[in-house]
Amino acid sequence: MGTPDRPLSRRRLLGGGALAVGGGVVGAGLTAGAHAFAATDAQPATPAAPAVQVLGTQTVPFYGAHQAGVDTPAQAHAAFLSFDLRPGVDRAALGRMMRLLTDDAARLTQGRPALADTEPELAAMPARLTVTFGFGPKLFAAAGLDSHRPTSLAPLPAFPIDKLQPQWTGGDLLIQICADEPLTVTHTQRMLIKDTRAFGSIRWTQRGFRRSRGMEDDGVTQRNVMGQLDGTRNPKLGTPVFDGAVWVDSGPTWLHGGTTVVVRRIRAELETWDAADPTAKEFAVGRRLSDGAPLTGVDEHDQPDLAKTNELGFTVISESAHIARAHVTSDRQRIFRRPYNYDEAPGPDGNSDAGLIFAAYQRDIGTQFLPIQRNLAENDLLNDWITPIGSAVFAVPPGCREDGWVGQSLLG
Repeated sequence: MGTPDRPLSRRRLLGGGALAVGGGVVGAGLTAGAHAFAATDAQPATPAAPAVQVLGTQTVPFYGAHQAGVDTPAQAHAAFLSFDLRPGVDRAALGRMMRLLTDDAARLTQGRPALADTEPELAAMPARLTVTFGFGPKLFAAAGLDSHRPTSLAPLPAFPIDKLQPQWTGGDLLIQICADEPLTVTHTQRMLIKDTRAFGSIRWTQRGFRRSRGMEDDGVTQRNVMGQLDGTRNPKLGTPVFDGAVWVDSGPTWLHGGTTVVVRRIRAELETWDAADPTAKEFAVGRRLSDGAPLTGVDEHDQPDLAKTNELGFTVISESAHIARAHVTSDRQRIFRRPYNYDEAPGPDGNSDAGLIFAAYQRDIGTQFLPIQRNLAENDLLNDWITPIGSAVFAVPPGCREDGWVGQSLLG
């Protein structure tokens, strides 16, 4: 901060400011600033590490009972990649592929280059990188393990609101890559695609984003491209409610400690959404747009009172409002959503092509996701402004130890 020929001064210190990002970095910045302020002009302080370096070098452990990227606080950028297996890829080949993928993912998430990384410099900033793997329904048949497929792991039934497009639907293998830095996501994606080339081909790639890390406090519910707070009713990370809703504890033993994920690509009909007034939008959702509070409450996380009526005797929250249709009565029925926005190039008419990559995690798709989705498809007012155009389901194996690999409990 200061040099021998230009000592530190109060004016220079105050003029330089301090960058405070998130809870931990704020404390570090204030502490460094306090020590520097106490120093005399003749004693320059040792400069603190810039906050951007702190964020860039943060890591999330790869090994553990669960795969990272599910109960990890959501990062700013994501890529979801779906692959089709090549003909002839069997259980032994899948095991070889998952060993390669596990090894490179473990390296990259800790800021180390992949085994055959030709740009190792790009691996030096992991930025909370996580890599999560999932197995689609047809993978089990290819491996000769169809009897090990969870009962409800099957393509979702047709819903009347769906307009599914093949380029966003299905797949045998899922790789979810998330980090707070987009170049990290890009480099990781390239390295892991190299590992899969002998075993499968890319079916679809979906890139998504949230607000940049540090723009809001960690844990704050973020907004989607329609301006809504998205994920208010999520079970809180690290709680028994979360564990009971997300981690598999029955059915095929190989999946215990894992989960299942539904990935839906939902186009937002922004041109018609823009034409609706705020009252209509809030009525359709059942929440205030300003702060996410239910129309019967004060704060975002207040429980909605679905029975409360107005002076005319009508329920304040319509029975067709989004939060009413998505409501469940048991914690075991809840799902955990990890949504990302997408925004593609506008069409020739200038209309937006934007929406949500809706990733929903739950123990069992059949008893958790499907009942909610049926209710929404049947009579959700928000359906006038959203269109599901992609859909896929995957079983997410449990994590692994350092001497193991992801999927070993099924393929080993």
